[in-house]
Amino acid sequence: MRKFNIRKVLDGLTAGSSSASQQQQQQQQHPPGNREPEIQETLQSEHFQLCKTVRHGFPYQPSALAFDPVQKILAVGTQTGALRLFGRPGVECYCQHDSGAAVIQLQFLINEGALVSALADDTLHLWNLRQKRPAILHSLKFCRERVTFCHLPFQSKWLYVGTERGNIHIVNVESFTLSGYVIMWNKAIELSSKSHPGPVVHISDNPMDEGKLLIGFESGTVVLWDLKSKKADYRYTYDEAIHSVAWHHEGKQFICSHSDGTLTIWNVRSPTKPVQTITPHGKQLKDGKKPEPCKPILKVEFKTTRSGEPFIILSGGLSYDTVGRRPCLTVMHGKSTAVLEMDYSIVDFLTLCETPYPNDFQEPYAVVVLLEKDLVLIDLAQNGYPIFENPYPLSIHESPVTCCEYFADCPVDLIPALYSVGARQKRQGYSKKEWPINGGNWGLGAQSYPEIIITGHADGSLKFWDASAITLQVLYKLKTSKVFEKSRNKDERPNTDIVDEDPYAIQIISWCPESRMLCIAGVSAHVIIYRFSKQEVITEVIPMLEVRLLYEINDVETPEGEQAPPLPTPGGVSNPQPIPPQSHPSTSSSSSDGLRDNVPCLKVKNSPLKQSPGYQTELVIQLVWVGGEPPQQITSLAVNSSYGLVVFGNCNGIAMVDYLQKAVLLNLGTIELYGSNDPYRREPRSPRKSRQPSGAGLCDISEGTVVPEDRCKSPTSAKMSRKLSLPTDLKPDLDVKDNSFSRSRSSSVTSIDKESREAISALHFCETFTRKTDSSPSPCLWVGTTLGTVLVIALNLPPGGEQRLLQPVIVSPSGTILRLKGAILRMAFLDTTGCLIPPAYEPWREHNVPEEKDEKEKLKKRRPVSVSPSSSQEISENQYAVICSEKQAKVISLPTQNCAYKQNITETSFVLRGDIVALSNSICLACFCANGHIMTFSLPSLRPLLDVYYLPLTNMRIARTFCFTNNGQALYLVSPTEIQRLTYSQETCENLQEMLGELFTPVETPEAPNRGFFKGLFGGGAQSLDREELFGESSSGKASRSLAQHIPGPGGIEGVKGAASGVVGELARARLALDERGQKLGDLEERTAAMLSSADAFSKHAHEMMLKYKDKKWYQF
Repeated sequence: MRKFNIRKVLDGLTAGSSSASQQQQQQQQHPPGNREPEIQETLQSEHFQLCKTVRHGFPYQPSALAFDPVQKILAVGTQTGALRLFGRPGVECYCQHDSGAAVIQLQFLINEGALVSALADDTLHLWNLRQKRPAILHSLKFCRERVTFCHLPFQSKWLYVGTERGNIHIVNVESFTLSGYVIMWNKAIELSSKSHPGPVVHISDNPMDEGKLLIGFESGTVVLWDLKSKKADYRYTYDEAIHSVAWHHEGKQFICSHSDGTLTIWNVRSPTKPVQTITPHGKQLKDGKKPEPCKPILKVEFKTTRSGEPFIILSGGLSYDTVGRRPCLTVMHGKSTAVLEMDYSIVDFLTLCETPYPNDFQEPYAVVVLLEKDLVLIDLAQNGYPIFENPYPLSIHESPVTCCEYFADCPVDLIPALYSVGARQKRQGYSKKEWPINGGNWGLGAQSYPEIIITGHADGSLKFWDASAITLQVLYKLKTSKVFEKSRNKDERPNTDIVDEDPYAIQIISWCPESRMLCIAGVSAHVIIYRFSKQEVITEVIPMLEVRLLYEINDVETPEGEQAPPLPTPGGVSNPQPIPPQSHPSTSSSSSDGLRDNVPCLKVKNSPLKQSPGYQTELVIQLVWVGGEPPQQITSLAVNSSYGLVVFGNCNGIAMVDYLQKAVLLNLGTIELYGSNDPYRREPRSPRKSRQPSGAGLCDISEGTVVPEDRCKSPTSAKMSRKLSLPTDLKPDLDVKDNSFSRSRSSSVTSIDKESREAISALHFCETFTRKTDSSPSPCLWVGTTLGTVLVIALNLPPGGEQRLLQPVIVSPSGTILRLKGAILRMAFLDTTGCLIPPAYEPWREHNVPEEKDEKEKLKKRRPVSVSPSSSQEISENQYAVICSEKQAKVISLPTQNCAYKQNITETSFVLRGDIVALSNSICLACFCANGHIMTFSLPSLRPLLDVYYLPLTNMRIARTFCFTNNGQALYLVSPTEIQRLTYSQETCENLQEMLGELFTPVETPEAPNRGFFKGLFGGGAQSLDREELFGESSSGKASRSLAQHIPGPGGIEGVKGAASGVVGELARARLALDERGQKLGDLEERTAAMLSSADAFSKHAHEMMLKYKDKKWYQF
């Protein structure tokens, strides 16, 4: 664990984190006579440890696919060197090749618990899958040739490796060494051929004769090579490039797919011309002419069935005139041809068959299709080829993720409630069979608490996920865009021009799990409040409010822009009654000088809305245009079910709404919050003068988007506004040297003149002391800004029940102002014992049932107070406010408002996310910094407990999605399609091994197909081959040392111990030891040879010198 060093030595300031400096600090803050009461803190640094737990979602940029038909495990490789393994639902595993090179091919050692991966950097790796976290046992790096294709026959330990030069090398997968046996391209092709045949694109052995190897070269040449006689038996030439080759199981025919959209079927013994040429998607022309060429058929598979015609399955091959047609998988079965359209382009596909033996009837039952952004499994046994319902959580990116929140230790009834409403949303028409990829075993779930992840998306949808015990399953999906009118065409979109696309994208989620109240803020400056109900309702008129949030200081230059600021009186800005949706004709939507005014960005539907069980719209709030200026995006949001209030802010100001009375209570510019206490000298100016483009394409979390520098001057407001306004969206201000962001400005007061807009960055409802003179806590709202100010607004709530709906809520700024360095990120409150005081909430109840007027119902309606120890304590006892900014954290004693503890979190970087979380029956502050550090601090004393360099912030996606939650859990979006979960809890790290699923389970290999009496008698069955004799060192000799370099994997002996039987067993262990010894001897031999040659050179040189000077006299020197 790293400790903070003393910083700012030149200034003579110490803000270190050693206990000595802390004690000094505390002594300065509290004179001995007025010490804060000591709170016993239980969390120590040994309670913390950081490690990745699981990765969920679709593998980003997939490139390769493999399936073990006995173990029933699927493997997917990606362009970034990741490896994802899938077994039964809930059994998933993620591994990473260190080099980060693209995976070009994967091959299972079927039923052996091992996998070979071939990478674009010409390395082969052997993975041991018999351990919960798979590891590499061996690697082999080809130095002189590029690897293009690999083939490992079933139950063989010899891997054929084809290269770009057209040669084939053979690797022993036990020792991961090369055999001396090589098939050279010039021996394989016709001697009369004048050109190189191109890279090897296919290798497979004849299903009935292991001694015959079929080699496909890119140029169109196919060779049947006899391994024993080391010569070509037959050569098949076709004038179109080959993409793939597949055998008929009887070994008498094979099929090739070509670049002109044709398939050629060849008889093994007749190499002159194909038996049949098919163009599956070509238009058959009259007069017997050749069909028109089509797009290349990238892959073909040829699978036989006992009862009926074989299946020919292919991808690609569509005719060129089908412009805009979606990618297709074609299934040809007898005379029928089914063309299955896919949503994304096809990366690879595999046919799942009943047998692992290539020389038996294949009996295909499904096709797994790996698409660019999805995994589809097609049922071949059912008419119409329906797809299986995918049980893996691969739809995270269905619409790009724009924000997410993580809640651990939720109320236990929440997941069943969400599941029951979500079950009604399921699509129909799936295959009735069970998901066939069902290998592996589940881990033992040591964690029993419920966890929920909510993802917000670019299309305005939210997804609720059950994330308990390191699994992930979608529970419920909510579409927030349903309340708005959809524009038919682009001409009808004058009002959504705050954003170019995705006007409904979610920016902020505020959710109260106990009351189930949900509030979202969207990119078009809209806020929607939702209530949870199990009943379906039809809402005749959607309740709606429009809020005019101004940022204006008396402007000297443009008098037309002057307007009296709205007064913070209850209901003074808007009608307390629900405002019916109004149409926005151009006449009413522009002010006298032709500028757009008082118009929201989106139009709420004015027809009745059917709301299904689940989350139902309670109120829609929209910010409107002001004098030609679009509303600024919302930067913070909070909802409180106990008070019936929602509050939100942006860089113009703050607005509070009573969602029970549908009335605006507060509408203030940020500056007006200060009253006469404003500490800044602000330049008077109009918002119109520096028109800020207010809608960054929020969903564009793809890498490489560059953001204009002037979008927002501070990473502080950018982080909070969840829009691409960091000057850091990958390239603009990224300091490559230390992998961290360079700041475009500090967040200190000096740069106020550059940017006088102060955004609201944090909001927190609580019951605490609002002023120094208070003797008891009362409801209030704490407001944090991007300039490091915390302001307190007092709330005077009417009594519960019917009075709550009739009397107004009185809202008034309290005058309390606190200051920190950097934008405020998070606030929380502790009682006198140091326990967290949760915000008050109203327990959930069904609102859509008629209420009985008895005592129970009246009791239910009473406003509950915060469930905290403080409510039962004596009035004299104090509280602590914990405030975290992007630079520092402070613990402030209330009501005295003295700073009890202070910790400078970072000097050179800034905090992106700070959360006050529960862990091991205590609480701490967890922070993630832009420089990649994850830190935790004890509360209330802010002792550093953990500081680990984890991940340098390289894009906005991580900044926008990183979040901590209780019990040591955290997550972020590691790619546009995947969620990475991690833990900072020592206990979870220790239990992780138990919780992870097992990929390998002992399964009997099916019996080999029966050869039959006559085949055995006349030798018609499958011919076996003693590969050991052929490829072993005794007969083929050693391979050239410079051809490939063997690298022992980090799995090493450890991994081999796990592999107790099969190909990587006892023999492998002995071989590994021998191999290491041999390598050392080889190194020694090379060194000796080098020494001998240098000695030889030295003696030669000495001899030459001697001859040169032999006959010279002493005076001639």
